Amino acid sequence: MQEEKIIEFKKALGLVIKEIRETKTGVSINKLSNEFDFDKGNMSKIERGLFDIQFSTGWKISQALGIKFSDFAKMLEEKLGEDFSLLDDE
Repeated sequence: MQEEKIIEFKKALGLVIKEIRETKTGVSINKLSNEFDFDKGNMSKIERGLFDIQFSTGWKISQALGIKFSDFAKMLEEKLGEDFSLLDDE
């Protein structure tokens, strides 16, 4: 069950990043990677929900996309729904 929640979280995170990149900035993944020194392959994996990121990487990505991290986190929370939890229910 825990692993399923982590997969759901990574997919939602990737979708939020991709949506912001495409709608807010309109830049390609190549341009974003080149301008902000992200590995293109890793960025692609992040957007597809296949790669887990560190908190600091999320912060850096949100800055590169021109959005405050708190707004980024809020968008992620909305995508996951208010009942989502990474903790197993007791």
